[in-house]
Formats: sequence, C-alpha cells, structure tokens
Amino acid sequence: MRYLTAGETHGPQLTAIIEGFPSNVTLNFEDLNFQLHRRQKGYGRGRRMQIEKDTATIAGGVRHGKTTGAPIALVVVNNDWKHWTSVMGIEPVEEDSEGKRRVNRPRPGHADLNGGLKYNQKDLRNILERSSARETTMRVATGAVARQLLAEFGIKVAGQVIRIGDVEAQRQELPIDELIRLTEESPVRVVDKDAEAKMIAAIDAAKEDGDTLGGIVEVIIEGVPVGLGSHVQWDRKLDGKIAQAVLSIQAFKGVEFGIGFEAAERRGSNVHDEILYTEETGFRRRTNRAGGFEGGMTTGEQIVVRGVMKPISTLYKPLQSVDIDTKEVFTAQVERSDTCAVPAAGVIMENVIAWEVANAFLDKFGGDSIEEIRANLNNFLKQVESY
Repeated sequence: MRYLTAGETHGPQLTAIIEGFPSNVTLNFEDLNFQLHRRQKGYGRGRRMQIEKDTATIAGGVRHGKTTGAPIALVVVNNDWKHWTSVMGIEPVEEDSEGKRRVNRPRPGHADLNGGLKYNQKDLRNILERSSARETTMRVATGAVARQLLAEFGIKVAGQVIRIGDVEAQRQELPIDELIRLTEESPVRVVDKDAEAKMIAAIDAAKEDGDTLGGIVEVIIEGVPVGLGSHVQWDRKLDGKIAQAVLSIQAFKGVEFGIGFEAAERRGSNVHDEILYTEETGFRRRTNRAGGFEGGMTTGEQIVVRGVMKPISTLYKPLQSVDIDTKEVFTAQVERSDTCAVPAAGVIMENVIAWEVANAFLDKFGGDSIEEIRANLNNFLKQVESY
C-alpha cells in the first residue's frame, strides 16, 4: 500500500489517496471519524481545534460500505478556510497585497527558514502552510483505514502518554482493552491520575509563560503474528520503517523500542528475551525487552514503541529571529498554536504505526481481497504451528 496527502493548513481542504488497499473490507465510517476526533482532543490544544470539526468524506474506492480494491480518496474540509480565502486563494494577487499576510520572520525550530531557502520562497507562508502539523489529519485518516484492516485479524492498537515536560507517569501493565478505555477518559491520555493532575498544572504554567511543552508517548500493538518485516535487506526491516514513520511526525525527535536506550546501561543477560516453548503456546519470549522485534521482524509479542516530541516551536513569547528582507534582528512571527500537543501526537503516532504494520501485513500475506489475505494468513499459521 501507499498513500499521498495534499493540502494546506488554511486551505480549502486536506486530501489523501490510498492505493493498494484490498477489496471487501468493511469500513466503519464512525470509527474512521472517531480517530480524527481523538486527534483534536487533549489538554493544551489551541483555538484551532475549537474551529475545526474534522470529518472525513470518502470520495472513491468504497461502495455500499465495502472497499472495492480501487484507490480510496479521503477529504477533510477546513472550516477555517472561509476566513482565509483571500490569503490562500489560487488567484494571482499583487506582490505587496496586504491580504497576503506574508510571513518574513522565521520561527526557530520550524521549517520556515530551511524551506524558504530550499524552495526559494520569499513568503514563508508557502512553507508553514504545508509543514504545519495540520497535515497529520490525513495521516490519521489513512491510519484509521489501516487499523480497520488490522482489526479484521484481531490486531489492536493502543497508546498512552508517558511524560509531559518534567512530569513522568507511572507506566501501567494493563490488558490492552483496559489501557484503551482508561487513556480515552484522560485529557492527557494517562492512566496515572496523580501524574495527570501534575501534567495539567505544568501545561497551565507553560501557557501562562507563553511557552510550550513536549513529552514522550508510547504505542502498543497486540496480536501481530510473527514474521512481519524481513532481515534480508535494510529497507525491509519493519522496526526501521516504524522508526522512520514516527520521526516523520512534526516535532518528533527520537524513537525507541522496548527498553530502548536503557539497553545501553545493562548487560546482555538483562537485555535479551529468553525463548520458551510449550505445546499450547508454541514459541514465545519470557520477557519483551526488545519491544516485539528481533532482526527487523516481529516476534509475535506486543510491539512497544515510544516517541519523543519536542515542545512546539510557535511561542507566544517568541524567540529571537531575523527578518529575511532586512536581515535585522526581530522576534519570530507568531502563528496560532498549541501549548502542548503531546496527547494528540500520541493519536497520530498510533495511526502512522498502524499504517506501517498493516502495510507489512499485506506484504507478508498479500492478496487483492480480504478473503485471499485470510487464506494466506491461515496457511502461514499452520506452517508456524507445525515448525
């Protein structure tokens, strides 16, 4: 499978086209839009999320509730477009038009300056409009489609916030359904209520100071069969593909699997997962410090991935920058933004990982229809059972 997205943060709409999705998969439109709704939630979001009520329209590839095998076209309309029609319209305007809302003071930490230099754009709005995290709306939409394919085979996806700023939540070892239920009830997507209160207080303090906060989010995927991904080429390793997908999310700066960077502090005997075997369960691991991967392939244990999100780069008390016209020192331009988007970023991370797992699933058990895929999976499971 593959997909492309298009659209700007203040443009008329956001669009995605998915190619290679199998036929005869029942798509639940409410579940698709539920993922978009989850992305808009979370304590610390800005006013934009009060304006937009993201709902995806399917414009192709689905008939009578089921996929046809044709490309799936998804559209999300930007409600705020009505306030930006003159600024973001496609019609030519005078270069010095006041209606352009030109951006000439790049924000430290954003794509503004690098993108302007790369694409030779003297109005940095042409960069920020596309580099904005608003683009992740469509990555969540495509991930929401992918996770419905995974659900056909009992594969579940969950996420939780581990840290916001200097507040760390106590990690909970819970059944995945319980983890999903409890984090969905939390405004910062944590199970630890004490940490929840401290995180909310930290976000309020940062907002009061005109500052922003980052954090760490964790995604767990359960029910994945052994053998997704491959060791035979570097670009077929599934953990590598997941790492790239996570780091492609705006403001993400690090990723780890299982115990991750903690492995550097331990001896090998306290890092690797011992292999067990019983007639009832087959091969399994005593622990899951590797986070569900060995040799770039799934082990059959839970996939456990954590991502580090830096604080958002738009500050209401902006940092020093340089005017690209005069080269004089100014404070950076301010665009409407969030104080903390870590809970929402966790939802994005869930869905980009779901996409990569679904893609690897189809690569392994591929077919043009859900029936063909199911038959291929069942044959493989019989092979594994008789190994």
